[in-house]
Parts: sequence; structure tokens; C-alpha cells
Amino acid sequence: MKKPTVVFSAAAAGLLVVAVVLGLRPGNDPVAAVQTANGVSVESPSLARLGSQTVSPDELKALFKAMTPDVRQQLRGNRAALEGWIRARLAEKAVLEQADAQGWRQRPDVERQTRAATEQIVFRDYLQSVSQVPAGYPSEEELKQAYEAGKANWTTPTLYRVSQIFLAATEPQTVEAVRRQAVELSRKAQASPGEFAALASRFSQDRASAERGGDSGMQPLQQFVPQVRETVARLKPGAVSEPVQSAAGFHVIKLTEQQPAREATLDEVRAQLTQALRAQRQEQIAKAYLDGMLDTATLSIDGAQLSKVLEETH
Repeated sequence: MKKPTVVFSAAAAGLLVVAVVLGLRPGNDPVAAVQTANGVSVESPSLARLGSQTVSPDELKALFKAMTPDVRQQLRGNRAALEGWIRARLAEKAVLEQADAQGWRQRPDVERQTRAATEQIVFRDYLQSVSQVPAGYPSEEELKQAYEAGKANWTTPTLYRVSQIFLAATEPQTVEAVRRQAVELSRKAQASPGEFAALASRFSQDRASAERGGDSGMQPLQQFVPQVRETVARLKPGAVSEPVQSAAGFHVIKLTEQQPAREATLDEVRAQLTQALRAQRQEQIAKAYLDGMLDTATLSIDGAQLSKVLEETH
């Protein structure tokens, strides 16, 4: 059984937002991570291609590496979102190719923005290096205190164990034939729910779940694609759905188990809470470091010059 997904309410989310911001700061660009120091792309096989533009497996791996484990796990199971990212990345590269052909990087305004962006990357990266959190933080006692303080806000959502028979249908000319096959499989499964696993193993084109009789494990409702989500919410345990069409194809769904929402235990939120507390402490150390920089010399602000600038930019 998969580890339950924990949902944080708005009151508890403040700590997690800090962790996400630091984890995906400028300078951790997944695309930049697959380039050499001199800006030349590392040679690797293509994952996708659009004309002369490609997306490599290393780029996708770098994207995953930049994410938190929970977000990474959710994205791994969302093929539509992954393919959307690949399309967007290819389009971005095509636009950049056109811009480079017109010398856009050499425009004075672009060069100014590039210098400003580079300064921010260096600033953030260096600041992080001088604001490292001690390895032992937080202690077990500090974790318990933080957990108890926000205990009512950390819950696991209702979880659904779903099995599916998936039939791909992305070509318009094949949709109707695939729909008919899905309807036939749905009727067979509804007549004999106990045979669902055998049907999934034989016919489902999602091989990962097909090897488990169609079982996709325990998941929260929001982790399913919208069309499947609506169907799962209506099913009772043991029931088999009519075919559900998504952008990828047809899904015949069986709800095998449902667990109600409940308060999360400390062990279930330990990793997320540790990450959030460390990120919060790092922000505190970074702020103290910046405050210290301002205290090392006499600070003077020319009020007349400041007023002049404000008048000229009115």
C-alpha cells in the first residue's frame, strides 16, 4: 500500500511554501542543470523533437530532481502534465531559436535584464551557501512541538484504491473502435467484477498497472485526471464504471477500496515538516546574515538625491 498523501490546510501551508520557494529558487533551473559551464548542451538522446529542437531525458530528470518527493511522485503518475511540459519546453526552445536568429540577446534592454538575473542567481546561491542549517535540526523534540502546534491542520484526504483497464485512443480515426472495445470490457467486468484483474492484465495498455491486475494503489481524488476523478467520486467500493474518456484514451474503472479522511500522524508528516522547518530556519539565518552586513559599516542615504530620483521618475 502506498504511503498516504498528506494535505496541509492554509494554516499549516506557510511552512511548506518556504520550502518550495527555496527548493525552486533561480539557479536551480532544470534546463540549466543539463548544460555545461560554457553553455554548450551535453549530447544526449532525444525524448521529444520539434523540427530542430529536442528535449533530452536529462532535462526531464533535472526537472524531477528540482521537485520535492511528494510533487515528484504526483507528476510521475500524470502523463498528461508531463507531455504538456515537454510541449511547452519545445515551444520555448523554438521561440528562443527565432530570437537568437534576430540577435535578440544583444539588445541593450535584454542585456540589462540578463545581468540583473545573473546577479540575483549569484546572490541567492551565495546567500544559501552562508546560511546552511545545522545537520541535526530539527531535533525530535522540536519536530514534536511543531507537529502538536499545527496538528489540527494536517490531515490525510479520503483515499481511493482504484484498478483500471486503459485503452489508448489519441488518433481520431481509432476513437470509435476503441470506445466499442472499452464498452465491451466494461460490460464483462460489471457482469463479473471478480474477473476485472484478469481482464486488466490481458487488455489494459497501461502496462505498469496491468501487471498488478489494473491496481494503481491508494491515491487522493485530486491525483486522478479530472474525468476519472468525477467517476471515482461516484463509485461505491466493488463497483465498475462505464468507459471514461480522457485526452489519452478510455478508462474502465473499478473502485476496490476507500479510506476516509483522518488526522495525519507525526510519522506521516515527518519528512514534509522537517523540510519546512529547515527552510524556515534557513530564512532566519539568511536574514541575520543580511542584517549583519548592514551593521558592518556606516550606512548613509543621500536624501536630496533620493528626492531627485523620485521627482524624475514621477
